[in-house]
Order: sequence, then C-alpha cells, then structure tokens
Amino acid sequence: MEKKGSYQKLTAGIIVGISLFALFIHVGNYTVFTLPSIMFYAWHLMIGMVLIFLYYPLGAKKEHKSRGFTVACRAADWILIGLALATGFYVVLHFDTYAQMMQNNQLTTELYVFGMIVTLLTLESGRRVLGNVLPLIAVIAVLYAYFGNRIPGLFGHRGYSLQRITLSVFSDRGVYGTPIGTSAANVYLFLLFAAYLAVSGADRIFQNIAIAAAGRKRGGPAKMAVIASAFFGTISGSCVANVVSTGAFTIPLMKHNGYRAKFAGAVEAVASTGGQIMPPIMGAAAFVMADITGISYGEICIAAALPAVMYYVCLFKMVDLESVRFQLKGLPEDQIPDLKESLARGMKLFVPVAVLLIMLIGLKTTPMKAAIWSIGVILILGFLDRKDPMTLKDVVDGAVAAAKSLCAVVGACATAGIVVAVFSLTGLGLKFSNFIVRLGNNALIPSLILSMLVCAVLGMGLPTTAAYIVCATAIAPALTGLGVPVLAANLFLLYFASLSAITPPVAVASYAAAGIAEENPVKLGLTAVKLGITGFILPFAFALNPDYITFRFDLQTLMTWLSGLVVACSLAIAFQGYVEWKISLGERALYLGIICLVIVPYFWSSLAGIGLFAVHYGYCQWKAKRREPRIQSI
Repeated sequence: MEKKGSYQKLTAGIIVGISLFALFIHVGNYTVFTLPSIMFYAWHLMIGMVLIFLYYPLGAKKEHKSRGFTVACRAADWILIGLALATGFYVVLHFDTYAQMMQNNQLTTELYVFGMIVTLLTLESGRRVLGNVLPLIAVIAVLYAYFGNRIPGLFGHRGYSLQRITLSVFSDRGVYGTPIGTSAANVYLFLLFAAYLAVSGADRIFQNIAIAAAGRKRGGPAKMAVIASAFFGTISGSCVANVVSTGAFTIPLMKHNGYRAKFAGAVEAVASTGGQIMPPIMGAAAFVMADITGISYGEICIAAALPAVMYYVCLFKMVDLESVRFQLKGLPEDQIPDLKESLARGMKLFVPVAVLLIMLIGLKTTPMKAAIWSIGVILILGFLDRKDPMTLKDVVDGAVAAAKSLCAVVGACATAGIVVAVFSLTGLGLKFSNFIVRLGNNALIPSLILSMLVCAVLGMGLPTTAAYIVCATAIAPALTGLGVPVLAANLFLLYFASLSAITPPVAVASYAAAGIAEENPVKLGLTAVKLGITGFILPFAFALNPDYITFRFDLQTLMTWLSGLVVACSLAIAFQGYVEWKISLGERALYLGIICLVIVPYFWSSLAGIGLFAVHYGYCQWKAKRREPRIQSI
C-alpha cells in the first residue's frame, strides 16, 4: 500500500509539472514567442498523450489485481509515455527535415517508423479516454484505404500502401491536421479559462444566482437546474461535466420537490447538453467548425445565439408546465440566497465573460487573444477578492484541471485526424456526399433527414467533437451542394452531433444523469428527447430559413426572434398539454399550427402566428388570474 501511495504521489507530481508546462507553452506561444504550427501541434499532441497515459493507466478498471499484473501495466504505460516523448521530440528537434519530407510527400524509413508509432499511440490513447468506438472507426478507415481496390462501385478506389497511408496520417492532413490544430490553438485556452472560473467558485456562485432567481417560483428547483446548467454550460462546453457537477446538487433537489426521477434527470441532461451549443463557449466542436468553414468564432457565436435561446426557453417552459401538472411549489424562503449578494459575488466571474464577449464579438480579436486576456482578468480579480482570494495553489489547480479536461479533446481530435486523413487520401468524403445526394434524390429535405440519421448513428458513443469532424468531412459538402449556406450546414451537423448525448440508445449525458437520479437510462433518455425536442427541430428550421442564424438590427431580425420564442413556447405547450390547466387535443393542435405559421420565412405568416399565440395564451393567463391562485406563477 505504501509503494502504491508513493507511485501515485510521483505521478501526481509529474502531472502537475506537465500541466504547468502546458500552460507555459500554450499561453507563451501567443504572447512571448511563436512556434511553427506543426511544431506547436507536436508539443500539444505529445503533452496530451502523456497526460492520457498517466490519467488513464492500463488495467485501472480491473479488480483484484496481482502485484505482477500492476507492475506489468505500469511498465507498459511508461513504455508508451517514452514512445510518445520520442515521437514528439523527433518532430520538434528535426522539424526542418520533417517539414521538407512531408512537403515533398517523401517518407524515409525513420519517418515511416515514427509515423507508425504515432498512429498506434493515437489509437491506444483514444481507446483509453473515449472507449472503443472512435478508434474502431479509425482502424476501419485505414483498412478501407488499404483494401479499397477490392471494393466495387462508388466507394472503391485504387488502394494505397501502408507507407502512403502512414505518410498521410503523420502529416498536417492527419494527426497534425485541423482537429488537433484547433485543440492546440483554441480549445486548451478555453479549457484553461473554464478551469480558472471553476476554481473561482463558479459552480457555487451560479447555483446561488439560479436559486435566488427561480427558487421561489413553482417548480423552482427544476428551473434553477436549467438556469444553473445554462450558466455553467457557457464555460464548460462539456455535457457530461455539466451533468456531474450541477446535477449532483440539482437532481436530488428536484426529486425532493416532487419531480419524477426520470424527469429530474432528463432536465439536467438536456440543460447540460445545451452547454455545447450555448455561446460564448460552445465546446471544442465550435472551434473546429471555425477552422473548417473559415468563419470567425465570433460570427458563429452570434449565429448560435437565437437557436440556443429557443432551446432553453422551450426546456424552461416544459419544466414550468410540469410543475403546473403536478402542482409543485417553489423552495422555502429560508433556502433562498440573497440575489443582490449572489450577483455581487458573481461579478468576478461576469467581468471576465464580458471581456471575452467584447473582444470576440465587439473588437473581433482572435479567440486565443480573447481567452488569454480573459484568463488574466480572472486571475487579477481573483487575487484582489478579499472575501475569497485566489491563491497560488488555485493557479496550479486550475492548470491541472485544464490539463485533465484536455485528455478527452486530444484523444478525440487526434483519432479523428486519422479518419480525416483517410477521407482526404481516398476522396471518401466526396463519395459519401454524392451517395447522400443520390439517396435523397437531389431533394433538400430527404437529404437533411438522411444527414440527421447519419449524425445520430455516428454520434452514438462518440464525443461531440469527433462526431462533428467526421460528419463535416463526409456530409457538409452534400448539404452545401444542395444550396444550404456553409454556416447553416455546419451548425446543422453540430446540433445533431451534440444531441447524440441525449439520444437513446447510447446517450452519455442521459446515462450520467440516470446514475445520479437512480433511474433507468433508457426511460430517462426518452424523456430527455421529449424535453429537448426543440433541438431536433431547430437544425431543420435554420437549414431551410437562415434568418434564424442571422442577426441584424432590423425588423426582420426582431420578427425572427419573436417567432423563435413563440415556436419554443408553443412546442412546450403542445407536448406537455398544459397552459395553466390541461388543454384539449384541439388546443394542442392549435399550437402545432402556430408553429407551422411562424417557422416559415414569410413576414405575414409569422405575424399571424404570433398574433394567434398572443390571443390564446393571453386568454389562458387572464382566465387563470380570475381563478383562485393555487400555485405561484412564473
């Protein structure tokens, strides 16, 4: 036991050192020095792989391990760490030779060996942190590249040697390509930003603000969960991290308040999943989208604003109507924190987020520069906070937390890089796009439905970033070829890649919430699909009507936002079957009709739908006020 403790202390110390070095090289690369892109990516991949092999040791899940087995596993881990360091330092120290060979598509024996090692290390690191699905897809992709000459028809090709495949994987089209480049350039800095917000007490402060804002209302705990997860999601961008952090507090509170276990868990799963589509920090996939599309991250945030608001408004309204259905009250007054005090405590969190938004959207600076300045503001305000000052230990803890979060991103991006390399080498992406267009008979809506199904299947068991990269490579050209704008096509794919987290049978956010709620994951997942229904409709809405992702200071934008809010509320009412009381099937059909009127891109149709909604909903509210109030309204 003593030796085991000593080993753990040793690895913990090494992790701290690597985490601080990661902070130095990533922040330093955009402030005091500039490395060549591929060299920087090599440092990033090497750091990520070493951290993965330390955080996810071989045989960790095996019970009743013998001493010999433990020693063998540790030896294997350190061999892999040594190989990761060797390949990384080879690219860094022999960068000119590496760059020249890759530019000329030449592969020496030395490069071939290192390329094979990097490919195998990538597959193993991906397996450890993500499971078997994505590495298996990468292996199938490599086999496809090798045996393609034996495949007849559309998907056949001339076949490639292992040397040619390795050259592609080991280049800037593979493991050092766009996915890992985005992780190195953008994602790490935003993970660091989120980590320092977290060590500043973001989870506690956001929870207090959410309770103070919504706790008194009917169904207050569930509304609080939606608000808290939306807040926390804007800085974490990870649905599972969202569920386990905020859900550990909100799910038991919802159950205690009278919500059914499957509903409580589903609320948290859907709210947490929304963090990946909620600006200003939408998750790693949004940064990859910026690189793939060439559209600035600030523009993507602006485009994603209305869909994200609609997503959360619909969820919030469904939670409210569930409280109407079961006559659930808010929290007792003694459990409600003071809102002014909570907001005052939250200023040290709101100011950095405001700086981030101003620099990204207002000043249109690069995401890297905006993130670094915002991190600096967090540290300054943290050290100046007299009530809860930040310490040097917090600085180290933040770096370690960011490094741990980086493992999943590096594993996903590097392994997805192998798939992207094969797509590029064999032209599989274009073939797949042609296949979807043919199958959809060159019609947009059937092609969108097929694309949705492919995203749902690929998203099963894959992290959002990896699912999006594969879908964007394979499907986006088909959608843009059918006339969908580039931004709308890629947001369409991002949404369905994100929503795979709550889509059965493999729904990681629903599984995480089910564990806390002590409920069947499938039942909870089906409830989550109902609560997150807006997310499944929105991609079709903005693919067919780009006004939903266009923001201007004009009447059309105002009408679009009003229409979006009406769609969100009408969906909640139609699916729940309540306003202030249970409504008839005819009234539910009326709200579905209102959705059809307002969602189309026609001014007078939208105006008519908004008017119908205002009349019927206003009448229900007026009638409810004339009754004896039994529960506090929203």
